[in-house]
Formats: sequence, structure tokens, C-alpha cells
Amino acid sequence: MKARVIAFYLPQFHPIPENDKWWGKGFTEWTNVGKAKPLFKGHYQPRIPADLGYYDLRMPEIREAQAQMAREAGIEGFMYWHYWFGNGKRLLERPFNEVLETGKPDFPFCLGWANHSWSTHSWNSKAQWDFDETIIEQKYPGNEDYINHFNTVLPAFKDKRYITIEGKPIFIFYAPLDFKDINLFMELWNKLAINNDLKGVYFIGLTGGWIEHNQKVLDLGVDAIIPGNLWIAESKSRGKIMKMIEHKIREFFPGIWLNKYKYKNIIKHLFTEFDKLDNAFPSIIPQWDRSARSGRRATIYTGATPELFRKHVKTALDIVSKKPEEKKIIFLRSWNEWAEGNYVEPDLKYGSGYLDILKEILFENI
Repeated sequence: MKARVIAFYLPQFHPIPENDKWWGKGFTEWTNVGKAKPLFKGHYQPRIPADLGYYDLRMPEIREAQAQMAREAGIEGFMYWHYWFGNGKRLLERPFNEVLETGKPDFPFCLGWANHSWSTHSWNSKAQWDFDETIIEQKYPGNEDYINHFNTVLPAFKDKRYITIEGKPIFIFYAPLDFKDINLFMELWNKLAINNDLKGVYFIGLTGGWIEHNQKVLDLGVDAIIPGNLWIAESKSRGKIMKMIEHKIREFFPGIWLNKYKYKNIIKHLFTEFDKLDNAFPSIIPQWDRSARSGRRATIYTGATPELFRKHVKTALDIVSKKPEEKKIIFLRSWNEWAEGNYVEPDLKYGSGYLDILKEILFENI
């Protein structure tokens, strides 16, 4: 395989009591997806799933079908978003727990800690115009909780399907700069891992914002980063000064105009020198349109197609081609973020086009 492609995977496709309480009975990611409306001429909304339909992740046959699709496209495994809010509080854990407990699908995985608070703006497009209130806060209570957290994920770390680098299970931080105890946490987890017959934990930090943030996250002592260069690409597409002016205007007058960029310009500017480092793993973005979740506050990349995605993937492959074999890793962002318009699962417009492109490129000349 030309690269190890690992796909971000959202588990919010099944109802939970908290979402019932906050957003209404039966709320899942599909709720906003199904209600989305076009905001301008030619706007691709709503997005309608094809092969898998409006699925429920409590169904094992859906999880098997997803794994089979991913495997055939050359994807190595899924990175399941993992929600741990401190003091043992978890959400959306059922799909992954069932994958772990049943051993099915027999498809590699790792965990990414979505260490951020949820607010009234997190999942509900109707609430985008309301004052933003925290509904569940991300907390970092200290060692006892960090030990409990480690012991909770230890069975996953020890599972034969868990994805590793240098023999260590991968663990990703969504917001590493928000975690003041991150050095203590990593030191503690590495000790606990070694005490449990592991080689340690391979910590990866997702970055965002200006290019300097990449170095800031590396300076935390993580083993590697996933450069989240969307802000950088947007700034280069629009011009840094204009980007800053527009950002400030939207703070005070949200939705006054749509935050649109051409996808072809985003992928042109997405990668930086940081992506070339051996301890940095570039990410590929198939499409992006958060209007189902954020309404007129959304960032929207227009004109995304499987053919443009082909160009994007080839650029990423070229970047990782010179890296050590084990670190030829590309993160696919994402497998199924439907309300972000950020997915490769088949839909009615492009069918399996995005997966077909991945399969064609990753297996080409092998």
C-alpha cells in the first residue's frame, strides 16, 4: 500500500438520553442532515445517503458494511472519536464498545479523544442564533481520573486490531493546547502502559489555526501531529488580512454573509512544510460544508468533486512518499461527518465516487 490511510469516524448516529434531552427525542447526526436546505444557487443540500441509508450504528450489520467499504477502498482503519468529559463521564460510546466486545468488524481501529465541551451550538442548527451555552463541560480532574480513563481504554489498546506506531497504540488529542495537564497525563499513561506490558502510548495532537500552532503542539511533547491547516488554507485563498477582517465581522454580525471558499483553492493551499515532517501526518478533506449543523454561520467549500479529490490525495501521497514506511500515514477527515458535509460514504449525487478514487489511487501499480 502506498500509504496508511486512517479515517476519522463519528459515532453520533444513534440516539442517546442526553441528546434526547438537549435536542429532542430521537436526535442523531441525521436530524440536521435531513433538515438542511440550500443557502445559495447550486448549493448541494440536503445530502442524502445512498448505499447505507440513514443508518443506526447500534446495528452490527451497518458497522460490518462500513468496514467492508473502507477495506475495499484501501483504508487501513477507523479512528473512532472518543468522548470522555472527566470524572468517568462518557457519551456516544456504545458503537465502539460493541465493536470492542464482539470482535466485529475485524477491522483495525484507534481512538481520538474529542476533548472539548459541548454547547448549545455544537449540534443544533436552530440554536446557531442563540447565546452559546455550555451543556456539558470538558474537565480534567487529575490523576485519579486519568488512571480511570487509561483503565477504561486499556482493553482497546490490547486488542489485536488496535493501530500502532513503533509498537505503541495511537491515541489522538483533538484539542491538545486546551489540556493544561497534558504532560502529566502523557507521562502517567506511558508508565501505566509499560506496567501493562505495552511499549507505551503514541500520542498525536491535532492542530488548528495559524501555522505557528503546529510547533506549539509539537512543543507539548506529543510524538506527532496532524496539521489541521484549514484556517491556513482559507487565509491563503482569501488573503490573510481579508480573512481576519471577515472573521471579526462575523463575530459581531454572524451570518451576515456566507463563509464560502472554492474547494480547488483550499486543496491547493492545504499542506505546509510541517506536513513533510516524519512526525507529522497530513490529512485529506473530501468535501466541507457545515451548514447542516451551523446554518449561515457555516464554513462551506464549494465545487468539491471526486476528481478534485483525486488531485488532493495524490498531493498527500507525494508528501508521505519519502517518509519511513511505518509513518506513511494520511488521516482521512472524515469517513462519515455528514452534518459537516465531510464524508466519503456513498451519497445520491456522487455514489461511491470518493471511495472509488481512493481505491484506484492506493492500489495503482501495486
